[in-house]
Amino acid sequence: MTRPLPELTAQNEFFWTAGGDGVLRIQECRDCEALIHPPQPVCRYCRSRNMGVRDVSGKATLSAFTVNHRFGFPDLPPPYVVAQVAVVEDPRVRLTTNIVECEPDELELGQTVEVTFEKIEDVWLPLFRPTAVKEIGPLPEDEITPTDFARHVSAPLTATKFEEQSAITGIGASRLGRRLMVAPLSLTIDACEAAIADAGLTIDDIDGLSTYPGLDVAGMGEGGVTALEGALGIRPTWINGGMDTFGPGGSVIAAMMAIATGMARHVLCFRTLWEATFQQLMKEGRTSPPGGPRTSSWQMPFGATSAAHVLALNAQRHFQRYGTTRETLGWIALNQRANAALNPTAIYRDPMTMDDYLNARPITTPFGLYDCDVPCDGAVAVIVSAVDAAKDMPRKPVYFEAVGTQIIERTDWDQTTLTHEPQVLGQSAHLWTRTSLRPKDVDVAELYDGFTFNCLSWLEGLGFCGIGEAKDFLDGGKAIARDGVIPLNTHGGQLSHGRTHGMGLIHEAVTQLRGDAGERQVKDAHVAVVSSGGLTPSGVILMRTDG
Repeated sequence: MTRPLPELTAQNEFFWTAGGDGVLRIQECRDCEALIHPPQPVCRYCRSRNMGVRDVSGKATLSAFTVNHRFGFPDLPPPYVVAQVAVVEDPRVRLTTNIVECEPDELELGQTVEVTFEKIEDVWLPLFRPTAVKEIGPLPEDEITPTDFARHVSAPLTATKFEEQSAITGIGASRLGRRLMVAPLSLTIDACEAAIADAGLTIDDIDGLSTYPGLDVAGMGEGGVTALEGALGIRPTWINGGMDTFGPGGSVIAAMMAIATGMARHVLCFRTLWEATFQQLMKEGRTSPPGGPRTSSWQMPFGATSAAHVLALNAQRHFQRYGTTRETLGWIALNQRANAALNPTAIYRDPMTMDDYLNARPITTPFGLYDCDVPCDGAVAVIVSAVDAAKDMPRKPVYFEAVGTQIIERTDWDQTTLTHEPQVLGQSAHLWTRTSLRPKDVDVAELYDGFTFNCLSWLEGLGFCGIGEAKDFLDGGKAIARDGVIPLNTHGGQLSHGRTHGMGLIHEAVTQLRGDAGERQVKDAHVAVVSSGGLTPSGVILMRTDG
């Protein structure tokens, strides 16, 4: 299988075929002269629709790069360099590309590079190489600096909060494992039946269904609401499912809104993954990979096929600006593994040392194996109920205090925040405008850790340490231990417990606030924060007990 090539359209053909005459071309606004990438029908800066195309010099600044060791294609074998370069005519425009004609250890951030084209079929891929004379210039800056996101948050529109009208009344999970070779819908039903029983309800009491992403692609779901309804015969008055929501845990926030508007009384939220089995079936030739030879992605033609590549670029800039190190990320991985050792449902429970972490096989610099979460098979379900009903239900309800959902930065993966995981800082700032509680009031944090760097970004974004202060805060791991300043991912997180796409974090937060976590229980846990996602639009939820 060769690398996926871009699908040519009327909107992007000028970019992908510009190499035919050796000139890099970028869309421009003819009114304000801003360069726009990816191409759009309107200028995001002045909102003009007077759009054109400009020939640019082909010179750019090396903004970030990662050396990929894990992924590859026959025509692009590892190792190779995935980079982000800022066009000199307008550094707000950043292109994902490959750096060629040099060794990775010769590269330096801020270095001037120039375009060179590689023709594959009907596409000219714009690659970049160092200029003949090495020049180092200033790095591009964020459109919004990481410390300024709070200034852009919208104030609450009403004095009352929709969050106060619902609570979590039940949780459930299927068995979790690697390559269970079980039908994903069966896992979903196991988790849903467990959550319904935990809430003291019956299937007939459920009048809302909510999930993410609502599809079954590459082991990422069981088919969504329609699949579950078809199996259980539920007759919901309200349903929700899709990828454009507040992260993988956005199904819970959507359920809160449904209850606040009177559309449902008991909403069953669920999330299922069976990636480990799907990958095994692909190896055996029993299923096919999704997609085809062409892609709409602006990153995949350059071998940036994983979120790891995008986040690695942000991590490198965080390292460069704030002095962060691999050991900084290592303390997160070690913390999650120590917590997983106390959790019988965790996939990886064996002890891990810093040497184990540092010497693990590289994935894409600076990430190694233990910076990445664990693909698995499993399902998690949560019941969100109207608050008046919750008070009379058998289990101790967990109440919602606030959510953070606002999108402030750009959503294009290579045009957004440079030094943190995108779609974290804005949502974090938004959360604290909807509550009088503050980071010091939080007893436990279950923060999205698809990669260690996700977790670091949420820690800084939510204010558990200052922007750029994670290195000192995490050093030694004591601050995030179960008896530390902010106990983190107490069930082992996705790094060791398994990738349940944020819903496992909600399950653990409820378990902690109920006091049901056994050996890993945090003492006197009354307030928990749970984040979900990043890169794509995300969300963060603040929960509390009645105490």
